[in-house]
This record gives sequence, C-alpha cells and structure tokens, in this order.
Amino acid sequence: MKKQEYEKLNLKREVGLIGAVSLVAGTMIGSGIFMSPQFVQANIGSPGASLIIWSVCGLIALGAALSYAELGTIYKESGGDFIYILRIYGPFPAFLVAYTFMIVVRPSGISAIALSFAEYAVAPFYPGCTPPTLVVKCIAVACILVVAIANIMNVRFTMAVQVVFLVAKVVALIVIVIGGIVKMAQGSLESLSSTDIAFEGTNLGVSTIGMALYQGLWSYAGWYNLNFVTEEVKKPEVNLPRALMIAIPMVTVLYLLVNVSYLAVMTPRELAVSSAVAVTWGNKVLGGWGWVMSVAAALSSFGSLNGSFFSGGRVCFVAAREGHMPDILAMAHVRRLTPSPALIFTTVISLIVLIPGDFEGIVNFFSFTAWFFYGVTLSGLLYLKIKKRDLPRSYTVPIIIPFLVLLAAVFLVLAPIIDNPQIEYLYVTLFILSGVLIYVPFIHYKLCPGFLNKLTVFLQLFLEVAPADKNL
Repeated sequence: MKKQEYEKLNLKREVGLIGAVSLVAGTMIGSGIFMSPQFVQANIGSPGASLIIWSVCGLIALGAALSYAELGTIYKESGGDFIYILRIYGPFPAFLVAYTFMIVVRPSGISAIALSFAEYAVAPFYPGCTPPTLVVKCIAVACILVVAIANIMNVRFTMAVQVVFLVAKVVALIVIVIGGIVKMAQGSLESLSSTDIAFEGTNLGVSTIGMALYQGLWSYAGWYNLNFVTEEVKKPEVNLPRALMIAIPMVTVLYLLVNVSYLAVMTPRELAVSSAVAVTWGNKVLGGWGWVMSVAAALSSFGSLNGSFFSGGRVCFVAAREGHMPDILAMAHVRRLTPSPALIFTTVISLIVLIPGDFEGIVNFFSFTAWFFYGVTLSGLLYLKIKKRDLPRSYTVPIIIPFLVLLAAVFLVLAPIIDNPQIEYLYVTLFILSGVLIYVPFIHYKLCPGFLNKLTVFLQLFLEVAPADKNL
C-alpha cells in the first residue's frame, strides 16, 4: 500500500449522543458502586458521612467533567489530559502525562475493574468464603483479553455492547433501589434514623477523608472518557457537554439511592466488612436469588471495562501521533480502522499490573496519580480563561467551577500523605519524575531511530496497520 493511501486512514465519528451518554454513564456505573461502598464506610466511619462523601464525589466529578468539556471544545482532538497539557504547557509535561497514564493510570483502572468482575463472577461458586486469589486473577486475565479483542475488532460493536450493558446495569441498580424502598417502608433504616446515630463514629482525619474520597471517586471514574475520544464523537461541541449533563447527575442520584438501600438492608458494620456488598445485599433481600446480584455486578464491571478500554487505548494512540511514543502506537488497522497497536500495548501493561495488585491498593494509587494530573489540566484551563479569552470555544464553564475542582484535586493529592505518609506514594512520585530519563534521550534527542524504524516496519506488516491522520 502506498504512503498516500496510508495518510487517508481516519478514525470514524461513530459516537452520537446516545453512545456518548452510554460511554460516560456505562463506564462510571461499573465496579465502583459494587466494590467501593464498603471501603468508603470503613474509612469514614459513619453512614451519614458516607452519604455526604458520595454526594461530594458526584459534585467533584460533574465540575471536573464540565471543565474538561470546555477544553474539549477548544482543542477538538482525542487524547484528554495529554493533548490539553501539550497545547497549554508544552511537550515535556505532556510526555509525563502520557508516560504515567499509559504505564500507571489506565492499566491500573483496567486491572481494578477486571478484578472486581472476577470477584463477583466467582462469588456464587464460593458461598460464605473468600475465593482463591489465583482463580480470581485468572478470570480477570480472561476478561481483559475478551474486551481487548472486541475493541480491536470493531468500534461500532463495542459501542453497541456499551449501550446494552448500560441498560442491564441500570436495571440492576434500580432493583437495588426498589429493594431498599421496600425495606425502608418496613422501617429498616435505623442507621439513618437520627443525626446522632447517622454520624456516630465519623472519622474526620485528613487521610481518612481522602481515602474515602478516593474510593468514592473511583466509582465516578469515567467522567473524562469522552475527552479521550473527541475525534470519534459526532458534533462534539454539542454532544460533549450535553452527554455529561445527562450522564453524571443520573449516576449521582442512582449512587445515593443505592447506598441508602445498602444501609436499609445492612448495618454499617456489615457494610464495612463485606467483601462483595451487592452479594450480601442480594442474600438478605432476594434470599435464594441472591446470586442474581453477583451476575449483575459482574456484567456491570464488564461494561465498565469495555468503556475504559475504548478510551484508554486512545491515550497512547494520540501520544504516539504527536511524536511522544513509538510510531507504531499511532497506527490503525487498515480495514477495521481501530488503533489496534495502542490497544494491544494497553492490554499487555494491564496484565502486568494485575499480577501483584489488589483492588483497594490499585484504586488508591490510581487516584493519587490521576488527580495530580487532573489538577495540572485544570490549572491549564484557568490559565486559558484568564490569559487566552479570545480562543474560540462553543461551551464555557464558570471560572469558579474549575477553581473549586482544582482545590479538591490539591486536597486529594496531599490527603494520603499528611496524616499517614506511606513510602508507596513516594515511589509513585519518583516514577512520574523518572519520565525525564526517557524523554531527554529518546524523545528530545531521538536516539536509536534506526532500530525503532526497523521494528516499526516489522510490526506494521505483522499487525496490518498504517499511520492514521487526525479526524478534525
């Protein structure tokens, strides 16, 4: 195939408003609401404070998403934080974003979701006991591989899967809400019956609040997904903010109702120590049909993983297209028009992260790293709103919103190291800074171009891929 033909390859605009809402809500409603409530409760200590945490997380996610929507209408390119920091601050900070997101943030998110899928998928086979770690991780590996193959094969199919699974998981949450309403009608909400009881035992330490927010915000992870696939969204200047205003408030209300339902069925203590809160809820409310909630939670995690894969592969795709990663990662399959090399790379790193990780630890390090870069991106938006007001944009968010979310991001980064500093957070920070050791020789000075060119040609022929242009 000639070079001229390669240059005509584009990622198609396949994502309309319904697909955009499904991508955001379908990714947000995943493992989090079935895994994080017990960790939020355990950290913050009281049911009343846990509901406040869930509400605050919804407001933070909505504010951050609307701020990113303005950036998405200024820079109508895929890549999310990477492309925004590249355009505002320059290549080196942008490389650190791509490097960290590709090696830590996205693979950690994918691994955590896969682990939650696996834990719920095997729960019916190990009633009353914790399933073996090896079994859980093998199922998680299989799940990652299935989703990766689906995303590599066809964009339209993956979006159809996203819509179907969104409907299924919303139905599951509605069942939990209805079950909670029935229990409340029977007078089973003692833990929230008065202010004194609702807030008894609240932990107000900076670190405990930060950890509770980490787990809550993990359940809202996905608010940023559309910004990673802007080039594949139809009429992004209209559909981007509209999809966010539909998806995030809907998810926030559902999450609050689901948590109230959990508290109506379980005591705060039972909620905090449960290893699979939806299964515990199902056994108490549905009796012999409790296994249905395990299946619903597994399907929900699967849909969330599909959405994360769809957007996650685009980070290395765009970074490579801008010259910050090997050229092969900026290529698309010549027939399917999917960024298959980038998706394969994301899959491999996710499997490596999965091997030593556990759900809570992965989520905490994911959140610490991600919110550092979200804060950098939000500071860039504030700079544009103050210094570059003349830049064309079809959507504008009030300046107070990104400012408040930036303050929240600063708190989230500092919270875990103020009260209870752990050496692991230093390791994460050093890893981010280690990007300079790669950037200077290989990106700035472009060492070893001959070897990389030969490897690129080999992989290009083997994977049947070609360079993809921007679709603007």
